[in-house]
Amino acid sequence: MTERIYESAVLLNAALEDEQIQSLISRIKELITTNGGEISEIEDWGRKRLAYMVNKNKIGYYAIFRFNALPDIISKLERFYKLEDNILRYLTIKLSKGALEQMEINKSKSSAEAASENNDTNNAKAEDNESEVIENEQNS
Repeated sequence: MTERIYESAVLLNAALEDEQIQSLISRIKELITTNGGEISEIEDWGRKRLAYMVNKNKIGYYAIFRFNALPDIISKLERFYKLEDNILRYLTIKLSKGALEQMEINKSKSSAEAASENNDTNNAKAEDNESEVIENEQNS
């Protein structure tokens, strides 16, 4: 069997303490890695208001895991999700090549935007400094 790239979105009970949530996330990470998976990215979205009530909860804590693994790990992972009372909902999908390419494009765009924002900020600071120097020279 060949390894595939998966994405698993998990909605946790937001009523838990932060320590309990981090403990649950670390248990999920441990489950993936002990079964031969390799985690490439974890997105921690935090607490969000839900569009509708899920198991009598209005707020949920979102965590998204992207990992490489063999297909047999998914059944073990989803069994853990079902048995864990503090996991309200979950969805695990296999990422296609197109989805992976789009994620790379989005990452490069966001890093380029961040770089341009930093350049704009640095340019504005440099212009402010230049105008201060000019004003000081004129006042002298």
